[in-house]
Amino acid sequence: MPIAVVNASDTKAQGEKKLKPCCACPETKKARDECIIQNGEENCQSYIEAHKECMRKMGFKV
Repeated sequence: MPIAVVNASDTKAQGEKKLKPCCACPETKKARDECIIQNGEENCQSYIEAHKECMRKMGFKV
């Protein structure tokens, strides 16, 4: 069975490309979450939309 050789720079480059949704847009996520906790989801649509827009700009489909 052949042994695969992995170049360390290749794995680093791949890791940098994959941003997890939980880590993207921390500023808008925090504002959205605080608003929802304090005011309820129905009263925070502007924060929710701002976070969705940020996520879209980061390449996520929401």
